[in-house]
Amino acid sequence: MRVARLVTEALSPAVLVAAISIAVAWHSRSPVWGVVTAGFASAVPFLYVLRGIRQGHYDDHHVRARERRPPVILFAGASVVVGLVAMAVFHAPRDLVALVVAMLAGLALALAVTVVWKVSFHTAVSAGTVTTLALVFGPWLLLSWPVVALVGWSRVRLGDHTVAQTVVGAVLGAVAAGAVFPLVR
Repeated sequence: MRVARLVTEALSPAVLVAAISIAVAWHSRSPVWGVVTAGFASAVPFLYVLRGIRQGHYDDHHVRARERRPPVILFAGASVVVGLVAMAVFHAPRDLVALVVAMLAGLALALAVTVVWKVSFHTAVSAGTVTTLALVFGPWLLLSWPVVALVGWSRVRLGDHTVAQTVVGAVLGAVAAGAVFPLVR
């Protein structure tokens, strides 16, 4: 149980979104844009969740209750859109813009599923991250797909998701990144 908790926290959506933002920015030679992207796509939504915990809206930072997730997704989407507008106005690198548009697509897909069924955001973000890394740095990074399986295992082991919820999350994340990132890039 301890290993599952460690995997869940170390590879949480907020951590992976910040990491992929920095990685793509590094590849684009624009570290400042990585920080900006991580701020709008990871830090601001995470702070929103923490505020919701303090106000009693959520039990924890993973927002386990499916019916409580749509406002979080909508807020995260709004934050990402604000970041995207700033990126357009100030001419951020194309790869970062593509990353953020792919994130929005992933959020939209996750929201569509979440209104009727609980899907794993952990596996969606980890699959989107692996897919994006492979698109940016090369297909050899597809060898990191076992990390997505590890994340799925941790979510199931902790009792937060079923196997089906983790698999659907992984498919949504991979589809959003794999279809949208190359189109916008």
